Amino acid sequence: MKAWRVVELGEPREALRFEEIDDPVAEAGQLLVRVLAAPANFPDVLLCRGEYQIKPPLPFTPGVELCGEVVAIGDGVTRFAVGDRVVGNPNLPLGAFAEYTVMDEANAFPAPVSLDDAAASALVIGYQTAWFALHRRTRLLEGETLLVHAAAGGVGSAAVQLGKAAGARVIGVVGGPEKAEYCRRLGADLVIDRRTDDFVPLVKDFTEGRGADVVFDPVGGDAYTRSTKCIAFEGRIVIVGFAGGTIPTPGLNHALVKNYSIIGLHWGLYKQYNRQLIDECHTAITALADSGAIAPLVSEQLPLSEVADGLARLGEGKTVGRIVFRP
Repeated sequence: MKAWRVVELGEPREALRFEEIDDPVAEAGQLLVRVLAAPANFPDVLLCRGEYQIKPPLPFTPGVELCGEVVAIGDGVTRFAVGDRVVGNPNLPLGAFAEYTVMDEANAFPAPVSLDDAAASALVIGYQTAWFALHRRTRLLEGETLLVHAAAGGVGSAAVQLGKAAGARVIGVVGGPEKAEYCRRLGADLVIDRRTDDFVPLVKDFTEGRGADVVFDPVGGDAYTRSTKCIAFEGRIVIVGFAGGTIPTPGLNHALVKNYSIIGLHWGLYKQYNRQLIDECHTAITALADSGAIAPLVSEQLPLSEVADGLARLGEGKTVGRIVFRP
């Protein structure tokens, strides 16, 4: 079968090779799936660079989520059968950017019937991360104001939709007019282009001086620092990642004086400590998708042969919406 493999760490165009490799086999507790669609995620870029928290041995195939069709099952599998359509996370070092891959049964979920393959493929990491951030870690309430950084990105766009579905007023911060228009399509109540406007006074004006109740921050750096200047009393800043490349150093005295919380989220740890919550999250997200309240907005569907270029553009910040590769 054909698969992309990182043969040396670096930027995606240099690190990746499109190669012929042996077909995988489902072992005990695993599913062998034919990949129907696999989205680009920022962790895939970090995997190529060797900057992700998981560091598979070289060579490896990136691609951290997918929608696929089960073509074989290993011993002990009870939740799925051949022919089922599933979404979820494949087993690195053989990720989703291949014609076939394997998944642990525990990391697979039924694909929502309301979504096509491309949209369903992008439902797991971004939406589960945003759901845990908003409903588990910050306890976002109806009527509160949610500020989302990188609101046109994979996890940011999910946070915008889930925030609106929860009844919050959503402010999206993006970089550039194309991303601003995309964010409006997601349903944000206010969209701010950080390249032309300072979001701090605009957030204060939108909230009549109160500030944002919840800040969803997958960027770090200046986005975090300036968010502390427009956070509400009893506000919550949830730290999701550092896509901006700079890890901020919080001033804990400032959090004390302004009475706000700084909250970390590592979604993957729930697989280790409370897997039942992940299943409950998928059930909730599926219900929202089936009701039409959320749906990944796929901006590009590309052939598998364009993975290296697509990931490179994502890493350079030149993409708008979700890119999905179709073998």
